[in-house]
Amino acid sequence: MNYKPGIQSQLEMESLGKGSIHEFEDESLFTPKTDAQKTSSIEAVGECSFSGGSQASGDKVWRNIFYRSIKTVVFSTKLNLLMPFGPLAIFVSKLTGHNGWVFVLSLLGITPLAERLGYATEQLAFYTGATVGGLLNATFGNATELIISIYALKRGMLRVVQQSLLGSILSNMLLVLGCAFFSGGLVFQEKEQVFNKATAVVNSGLLLMAVMGLLFPAVLHYTHTEVHFGKSELALSRFSSCVMLLAYAAYLFFQLKSQHNQYVPLNEEEIQNEENADDDEAPEISKWESIIWLSIMTAWISIVSEYLVNAIEGASIAWNMPISFISVILLPIVGNAAEHASAIMFAMKDKLDISLGVAIGSSTQISMFGIPFCVVVGWIMGRPMDLNFQLFETATLFITVLVVAFLLQDGTSNYFKGLMLILCYLIVAASFFVHVDPSPAEEETQVKT
Repeated sequence: MNYKPGIQSQLEMESLGKGSIHEFEDESLFTPKTDAQKTSSIEAVGECSFSGGSQASGDKVWRNIFYRSIKTVVFSTKLNLLMPFGPLAIFVSKLTGHNGWVFVLSLLGITPLAERLGYATEQLAFYTGATVGGLLNATFGNATELIISIYALKRGMLRVVQQSLLGSILSNMLLVLGCAFFSGGLVFQEKEQVFNKATAVVNSGLLLMAVMGLLFPAVLHYTHTEVHFGKSELALSRFSSCVMLLAYAAYLFFQLKSQHNQYVPLNEEEIQNEENADDDEAPEISKWESIIWLSIMTAWISIVSEYLVNAIEGASIAWNMPISFISVILLPIVGNAAEHASAIMFAMKDKLDISLGVAIGSSTQISMFGIPFCVVVGWIMGRPMDLNFQLFETATLFITVLVVAFLLQDGTSNYFKGLMLILCYLIVAASFFVHVDPSPAEEETQVKT
């Protein structure tokens, strides 16, 4: 699959960002293979799958494929050294029940799994083409956050769902984008980095639409103007979620089908270099290996996420931290650590369009797909999940979108803009550290008075 920043859709750029984090490592645990070796290995998979042969030689080929696949996926990046923390979290939960340590170990264990999930998606995209690859990335790009949210929904922890999704948006827009702008600006101090304004404008518009969807249920609730108290805002939230999902589907079609010519690179010489680099790019594992690893990583993330969600309340007590701070700040930072590093890496290579796709693209996916999807899933489960994120969270998101949209309007970046975004995120983090959600009884009393 050819990833050409400035030509392919922003979704493909984000897929490249997530799938290429292994390039960020100084060296792998094993010597990397040449393209010829990778190609021959993948061809061997196909031959073994469809041709007959002796049982002994067939078993040997399958063993070689098995060992090579594990070596490529599991031992290709140092980040995977954190994988044992997942089983350790389960062991600590069964043995001691100390929720504080279970929460920390689960967070560390999920980090490499989330990165490998993105890697498997990117490898599968080599075989599916640009359009299906973009759709795969839209589906699995934020799978970790959605899996955690679904487990929280099952436990009735609606505020954790809302705040964790909100935290992912804030983290990507302020911290990830800020670090990318800051790092790229320091490396290229003598020139001003540029990116495609068209992509930023489209995503900013979608983010403002998401703010609208969250704002109206909150205003309806706190102004006491509901036709049926407690029911109208839920009905409005479900209707708005369906509209937002429809808008996101139209956005995918717009990006993948209608607007290829919109993403014309600003530097023709740069795109020629990108094309030459892409021509040498080859998949490292076969299509069926990608599907199998995608299934394994999704299943393992689901198991660890269940222990993570179950430990949130206990961790809040054990570490004396508000649940809102854990949900909005800690979960997104650790869960998206690999994605953060990827955005910084591409910014330092002066590939700012890809960094922008990683940061703003993820925020768009969560706001226009992740949040409405959870509302619909909660509807199916019988959980009253709505778009009323309360005034504090809604105001935080609204101001964040305005700040980021203002900084992106001229299509340029520098280290000072990045520093501003990072400092804004520190203010947000401090605000949620001193913010405590009112209990349902207190909230109902406040509304009635």
